[in-house]
Amino acid sequence: MNMHSKPPLPDQAILHYGDGEYAVMRPGKFVICAVSGKQIPLEALRYWNPRTQEAYAGPEEATARWKALNGR
Repeated sequence: MNMHSKPPLPDQAILHYGDGEYAVMRPGKFVICAVSGKQIPLEALRYWNPRTQEAYAGPEEATARWKALNGR
């Protein structure tokens, strides 16, 4: 979290996203989708980007973000 990040919500987890796995930096029940702003329960988290350190609610959000990042 940097000085420009919003403080986490109650029960919001802070994760470090890696290739195929993530590390829990602050325990919690959910993370926030970088595209939709939806809360994603940790047990439902399947999509993230380790380069941008963002979580996505589903494949549609992950694809939309990929297109935005890659100019497509």
